[in-house]
Amino acid sequence: MPRQDSAAHLTEAARLLRHAAKRIRVLRWLAWPPSVAERFFADGARELPKVRYRRFDASESLDAVAQARRLLGKYALPDKWLRRQARAIETSARMLAGVGTPDFFRHARALYGVPSDPVLDGATTSLALGKRLDRILARLDPEGLGPPVESIGAEELAARLSEETQHLLGEKAPRVVVVDTLSAKAVAGAKRIRIHAAARFTDNDVQQLLMHESMVHVATSLNGRMQRKLPVLGVGHPGTTKTQEGLAVFSELISGSMTPHRFRRLAGRVGAIQMSVDGANFLEVYRYFLERTDDPAQSFEDTRRVFRGGELRGGAPFPKDGVYLDGLMRVYNFLRAAVWLHRTDVVPLLFCGRLDIEDIPALAQLTRQKMCRRPKLLPPWARDQRFLVSYMAFSGFLNRMHFDTVRKHYAGMLAHC
Repeated sequence: MPRQDSAAHLTEAARLLRHAAKRIRVLRWLAWPPSVAERFFADGARELPKVRYRRFDASESLDAVAQARRLLGKYALPDKWLRRQARAIETSARMLAGVGTPDFFRHARALYGVPSDPVLDGATTSLALGKRLDRILARLDPEGLGPPVESIGAEELAARLSEETQHLLGEKAPRVVVVDTLSAKAVAGAKRIRIHAAARFTDNDVQQLLMHESMVHVATSLNGRMQRKLPVLGVGHPGTTKTQEGLAVFSELISGSMTPHRFRRLAGRVGAIQMSVDGANFLEVYRYFLERTDDPAQSFEDTRRVFRGGELRGGAPFPKDGVYLDGLMRVYNFLRAAVWLHRTDVVPLLFCGRLDIEDIPALAQLTRQKMCRRPKLLPPWARDQRFLVSYMAFSGFLNRMHFDTVRKHYAGMLAHC
């Protein structure tokens, strides 16, 4: 029988769930060795890649989840929160155990969703957002939008990012290191931010990585590690990915670090995932990216992200990259609602660890009970909310206007320019 008279059962359940989640390093288990790309291009980019994955033993994680569930009640908010964590961690473990089988996509879809899934309004999708961004941004000349971008290498980017991160996070700032192999251009953890040695960057990327990696992923990880009574907040898992990536992309946007190129890359990933869901194979998606970028190496990397762990013949991708736009809409709407409902007090709670937006009520209660510590590390826009509140109050009103009428008026006017 779960103990409801003490907070001890929550701490023990959170400890067990942290242990279960720590083994679920999704991207590490789904990684492709460099030889896969080498062979793909050696064959003239005409054959499906040949990939083998290590077998993931889910038993230890599933045992820890089962132990945690036995400690939890069914009705109290904190217990329901940890039960949701347990369900997400269990699904994540089963997803990795099912790599290369139909079970992989079934579990991955339950965790990340797919681009055609609607958000809270029951109608809007990340696929629709991606198409709209693509349609608008593809027609704009980037050279006419600002000064020329400066191209920099990994070492210089690492030096600049390290300086900026130390300025904002102080002694808790992670080391920024350059590594030879990485699944993305940059990956952040509580102790290290890794930069891909072969990648090229622009001066805009410094601020984008600072806001996305340092001030969200690193900050939430470090804040979560301070949660001694709720240790599961210190470890990320697929059940927290939508909110974490949405928060990171929103941080880019609200801080002025977002660029049209970055938005189009996110939109392209959403389109590619939906293509694969609809049956497109690896080669078809690779050609889709190649048409967009004219860069074979980057196109292979973007396609690999869509198909890792899934079915290369199509129909069952790894849909994680769809959460960037989906999560952005969720975070944006949550913050807009918080401002309109005069509940900006809950905004800092988004950073108290690795969490999902739906966890906020339970974490607010646990904060009042001194079980959850308020976050110490916040990005500038969340530490000083004056711009956030002003922006949301104004944009929320504009969103109610009938823009088609306005657009048609100015389309007629600008046609004479």
